[in-house]
Amino acid sequence: TTLFRSIRQVLQNCTLTENLDIDRLPVIDVEYYFLHLRARSVGEMVENKYRCENVVEDKECGNLMDVNVNLLDIKVEGTENVNDFIQLTDKLSIKLKYPEFHIVGDSLQYDNVNQVTFNMIASSIEYIYDGDQYYYAKEQTTEELMEFVESLNQEQFSKIENFFENLPKLRKTLDITCKKCGYNHEILVEGLENFFG
Repeated sequence: TTLFRSIRQVLQNCTLTENLDIDRLPVIDVEYYFLHLRARSVGEMVENKYRCENVVEDKECGNLMDVNVNLLDIKVEGTENVNDFIQLTDKLSIKLKYPEFHIVGDSLQYDNVNQVTFNMIASSIEYIYDGDQYYYAKEQTTEELMEFVESLNQEQFSKIENFFENLPKLRKTLDITCKKCGYNHEILVEGLENFFG
């Protein structure tokens, strides 16, 4: 998407560290870096609008509520619950790493969600251990890794999905009161794209 390309270009242009490959950084690191770069260069405050969904007399209020969000108040949450080592069977296990930023761009080439998911998993494998031998992802072809991911049963796939669902995220709960109907909203905002309206 345009957002992916824009983030990559801005970070490449504003990074003084030589030979830093933005695409190889974990997605959460890139998001946090970009958020703070944006806050320091353009301004800490971002104005967003949220629609009031409170139902008053069988009708949704629908009022647009203006909210100012301080980007420096946004934290990375969920770092304590991530287990990157997953036991798939008695002998078979897998070690995953946080998805790298290039995966976001790679996913643009796929037409359906399954392809995106399989690619993200295959790209996040650090190694596979079968009880006797380690198979490091960097020594395998993309096709071999995709074949491995596609061979997983539902239970194994769910264990891996759990890893991705519990990855750290940029997160903030906004406390907003609608000026029209007075309803108090607690809106959980996650992910970089949601902090910029």
